[in-house]
Amino acid sequence: MKDENFLKANNARSLWHPMTAPSDSLKNAPTIVTGAQGVRITDLDGHEVVDGVGGLWNVNLGYSCQPVKEAITAQLDRLPYYSIFRGTSNDCVIELAEELRAFFEPDGLSRAFFTSGGSDSVETALRLARQYHKIRGEAGRVKYLSLKKGYHGTHFGGASVNGNANFRTAYEPLLPGCHHIPAPYTYRNPFNETDPARLAQLCLAALEDEIAFQGAGTIAAFIMEPILGAGGVIPPHPSFMPGVEAICRKHGILLIADEVITAFGRTGAWTGSRLWGVKPDFCCTAKAITNGYFPFGAVMIAEGVAQVFESDASGKAAIGHGYTYSGHPVGAAAALACLAETKRLNVVENAAARGTQLYEGVQALMARHEVIGDVRGGHGLMTAIELVADRETKAPADKAVPARVQEVAYREGAMVRVSGPNIILSPPLILTAEDVDVILTALDAGFAAL
Repeated sequence: MKDENFLKANNARSLWHPMTAPSDSLKNAPTIVTGAQGVRITDLDGHEVVDGVGGLWNVNLGYSCQPVKEAITAQLDRLPYYSIFRGTSNDCVIELAEELRAFFEPDGLSRAFFTSGGSDSVETALRLARQYHKIRGEAGRVKYLSLKKGYHGTHFGGASVNGNANFRTAYEPLLPGCHHIPAPYTYRNPFNETDPARLAQLCLAALEDEIAFQGAGTIAAFIMEPILGAGGVIPPHPSFMPGVEAICRKHGILLIADEVITAFGRTGAWTGSRLWGVKPDFCCTAKAITNGYFPFGAVMIAEGVAQVFESDASGKAAIGHGYTYSGHPVGAAAALACLAETKRLNVVENAAARGTQLYEGVQALMARHEVIGDVRGGHGLMTAIELVADRETKAPADKAVPARVQEVAYREGAMVRVSGPNIILSPPLILTAEDVDVILTALDAGFAAL
């Protein structure tokens, strides 16, 4: 490794970072992470902290998951790569598809299409949804519906169904035919409704209204996160996603569950769809499928959708889509080991217990710090703290405020993530009660420093 002075001096010289302005990296030196163990990361200066971000929602099993590391190493020696395009396959990807079929059986999902990551998975589901309708003779179903505040990656398809202007404005015009309805976000919504159950019904009514306006026969799919993640951890009322499913079924619209964040235990249930008792037509996964150790993803497909493709004799079901790294054997080996370890550790139980501890701890912080306007979470290890300049008006805090909280919290022993006016927490699912206390104490110091 190059020495400390070289790394600090050259970080922004030749490198552009995602999700920030190049000028920001030039002005503000990032934390340079050089090591990790368990649920802790260590920076270039030797400062060790609890990772309250879980990498980027994806390191569910922490940084010392030896079975996944060994699987990657062994597969690199045996078969480091081969394509699974028409005519070839590999043993790992076949085995993984069977394991995923069993894992997602309660969600009604039985086929896998492999990708390189979450954005790829969303793009795949959006494309296959349109193709499904064309196979069935409804070629006019090309539009997509989604939620404001939703996040679905960075490809043009995902950016088009994203519900946050930060990921859209600089890249417009995006795909035509993408329409958004209000999210069930009790703290801020156009209905000024604070009751979650009533808000869910208002949002469902808005969905019905948009379908009537667009024409059901023009809509291919509705895509949503079971719990909105990057948009600020917005859990809907339990009636909301089942209500969406019922409306989609009534109008022949496919339901895409974007579970890139929520699958594999983060919500305290094995999937977000299962948390709400919903069976989607497609489920987009990535992130925790390999514990973040290898770029990999999958779209899981419902039996009914699969039958439409597999029984077609017209040629319309030929899939003209895929990635060089679809079904990568090293990624598949990593996913097999990760899935086995995820089930062995039964991480949903710890995610639920530690998630409750974290959520209640943050609520206690809200009672002490006026800058906290809203706390959201309560379903596994997904928590957000929304910062305001004034609780009465809900005016967002200046962007320097969450940045200051993050800076002090890091110094006090915890890495947390800033997203707009929100502090977002998504730690590994294996963290202990003591680790949660470290995060809460560090945050308390951050808020006290304002």
